[in-house]
Amino acid sequence: MPGPAQTARIYMPPRNAMQSGRGRTQEWVLEFEPGEKQRLDPLMGWSGSGDTRGQVRLRFGTREDAIAYAEANGLRYEVEEPKPIRIKAKVYADNFRFGRAENWTH
Repeated sequence: MPGPAQTARIYMPPRNAMQSGRGRTQEWVLEFEPGEKQRLDPLMGWSGSGDTRGQVRLRFGTREDAIAYAEANGLRYEVEEPKPIRIKAKVYADNFRFGRAENWTH
């Protein structure tokens, strides 16, 4: 169970560059802030820390579910509101439109 100094971050992750639609963009994530700095392992050179909470990533269907979980477990939390989603309408026929600014080069 995290201590009182540990803060959780609740946010809606943005879609990655490989996603064109809205799939898996309506879920909320609860993550813990790093509890200690990462350090290099002298033998292998990998970075790591003793804080295992940095590996925890909980997913929730709604913001209210994530907040309820944090409050039920006595966590301090910060909620980051998502940026508005702008979807630009695209029409396939515009590729062949007369008077198009760029040349079609296939």
